[in-house]
Amino acid sequence: MRRREMLATAVAAVLVETAAARLARAASGPPLLVFGAASLTNALRAVAAACRASGGPSAVLTFAASSTLARQIEAGAPADVFFSADTDWMDYLEARHLIEPATRRDIVGNRLALIAPAASRIALTVTPGFALRAALGAGRLALGDPAGVPAGRYARSALRALGVWSSVADRLAPAENVRAALEYVARAAAPLGIVYETDALIEPRVRIVALIPQADTPPIVYPAAVVKGARAAAPAFLAYLRSPAAQGIFHNFGFSSP
Repeated sequence: MRRREMLATAVAAVLVETAAARLARAASGPPLLVFGAASLTNALRAVAAACRASGGPSAVLTFAASSTLARQIEAGAPADVFFSADTDWMDYLEARHLIEPATRRDIVGNRLALIAPAASRIALTVTPGFALRAALGAGRLALGDPAGVPAGRYARSALRALGVWSSVADRLAPAENVRAALEYVARAAAPLGIVYETDALIEPRVRIVALIPQADTPPIVYPAAVVKGARAAAPAFLAYLRSPAAQGIFHNFGFSSP
């Protein structure tokens, strides 16, 4: 029995040492290239810093609309991890065999918010047929371009479900990503906008007029996956995104569990 205990202890020590060595190699190698949806900017920067501080791999982060990032990867951009704001653009890359499907995981969720400039007095309750067009006046509704930006697609879907899309479809200020839409409203260039709740929470120049009922939107899910041909440390970074430490950071920024 004593020999078994000694052997088990020795094996455990080797495993710990091997895991530590792998982690050290990942941390000491060149930074990973991580492509993240624009709405992840603040939270993912904090998560990446925490990952590095814990001894995990470091990362260089690139943020844009998920559609833009997916097409860049398709064109050969050297990314190691793709972190999308919706499943459609992850499906797009998976269908083209540009991610490792076995690594794909849903990381966080979100919801939509109707926002206005902080000084605005607009008051609306989001219900079927609500007076969105009237509230815009001569202005436009800022949102991610529904042609490709996930936040814009979600917004279009929600407004269709609420029966008001047709009334505002010709009064849009489509933006290249959700953070650009947020900026339109923050600068009062648009009287109203639809962004993710997490975007609204980090921008003091806007206020949330109302949250879009989740029953009126498809589930907003952010998947991440290792890109085909990624460096060996990429799975370790992806695993950290799902860790309790990372999930706590995401939740502090307003993201929900997927």
